[in-house]
Order: sequence, then structure tokens, then C-alpha cells
Amino acid sequence: MKIYPVASDSLGVRSLSVFIESSVNVFIDPSAALGPKRYGLPPKPQEFEALEKYKREIRELAKKTDIFVISHYHYDHYDPDEEFYIGKKVYAKHWKEKINYSQKKRAYVFNEKFRDKCEIRYVDGERLEENGVQIEFSNPFPHGNEKTRLGFVIMTTIDDGKSRVLHASDVEGPIVEEAAEYIISQNPDVAIIDGPATYFLGYRFSQEDLNRSIRNLVNIAENVDRVILDHHLLRDLKYRERLSEVYERDNVLTFAEFKGEKINMLEAHRKEL
Repeated sequence: MKIYPVASDSLGVRSLSVFIESSVNVFIDPSAALGPKRYGLPPKPQEFEALEKYKREIRELAKKTDIFVISHYHYDHYDPDEEFYIGKKVYAKHWKEKINYSQKKRAYVFNEKFRDKCEIRYVDGERLEENGVQIEFSNPFPHGNEKTRLGFVIMTTIDDGKSRVLHASDVEGPIVEEAAEYIISQNPDVAIIDGPATYFLGYRFSQEDLNRSIRNLVNIAENVDRVILDHHLLRDLKYRERLSEVYERDNVLTFAEFKGEKINMLEAHRKEL
């Protein structure tokens, strides 16, 4: 199995997009987007350039994809305007169960557009086998803490018999202890996790939730060989300082670091841009 972290906030765009190459190629959350406002400012030219770069890469990888996975219906995780789903298998978060109103509307549009053009399967809590590869989907977990209005997401675990990878999209930490327990229980070799949204600290993200996230991430890092932590967390210029206890361990990386590239937090640097 080969892991290709495709696009993320450490690479300059909003995304947690991962391509898994094995006997069946799985593309999880094949999309990227930009924050419409940050510091009261719209995206800058460097951000648009990065977005186009990764959109092109996503389209190229989509040609080799057997299965697309949609963890939830935010546009930085799926793009309803793309056509590369046609003729492919799409395993997605259920569009009628454990879903908020906003995501349900988006999922309805996606279902109407593609249900006769590809094989859509709603997979919350399911286990499947594809060409010798085991794929397991979690039950829905909150997009944030238990009181979130952002809806729910599903995690994906892929096991080809040699290695085991878990993708935990938009758990924002994880804040919720049950989400952390699930990640550890899956016993992955690599866990790809959306970090806490600390750039909202004191506004939409509380110190209590940050403390929960730190405890959960320390526990995960102690039980998983490699943790790739990115997305919401990498919108905060002080992310390493805020999670210093987590980064005391040498097995926690961003997408950029995993790829051997320089961290490029464009949105976080929008004022300077």
C-alpha cells in the first residue's frame, strides 16, 4: 500500500485529501477549497494558484481511482461540479441519517446528479472487501464536539493485509473521546487526522475542547506508529505551541512533512500575502 497525501492546509489549501494505492485504488475526500474570508480578507493570488495546482492533481489521480470516499458534504471534501465520479464506485456518508440540514441539501444535489451515472453506496458503519482489500467505515462522529451544528463525518480504515491506514476527517481534534477510542481501536499503522480548530480559540473553539483534543491526541500518538495531523489545525500560526504536549512525540507530522515538502500555510499567512 502506498499513501499519497494529496492536498491539505499545510500545503496551502483547505483539504484532507488522500489517495491510497493498492490492489484497489481508493481516493478519500477528493477535493480542495479556499477559506472565503480570513482576517476579514478574501483569498490571495498565491492561494488561487495552489488551489488550481491541487485541483489538477486531484483530477489526474481520479483517472486511476477505483473507489471514491466522501466522508461528509463540505466542499473542501467533495466537489459536486467535478465529473470524475462518473462510472466509478462512490462510497459516501449517508445523506439522510445523522446529517445536518446544510449537508443534507448538498448531499441531495450530489445524489440527484450522479445516482444514475456512478455506483453510489452509503456506507456508515459498514465493512467491505474490494479485491482483497478490507475497507471499514465508522458510524458517524461529530464534526467537532457533541454540540456541533456542523453535522457528522465518517472515518475510513483501509487494510491490504500488509499495512493499515485510518482517515479521520473533520473530527476537529478529535475532541470527542469516543472518536479517539475508535481511532486507537482500529489499530492503524498510520492515522490521518483533522486537528483541532485552534484558530477559533476563544470564539468558536473553547479551551476545554482544546484540552480534550490534546489529551486525546497524546493518547493516539502513544498508540499509533505514525500520526498525520493537518487540516483545521494548520490554519493557526501557533499550532505547534498550542499542541506542544502532542509534538513532544516525534511521530506526529503534517501532510507537507510526510511528503518531504516545506509547510506552506497560505491561509494562516493571508495578512502578509
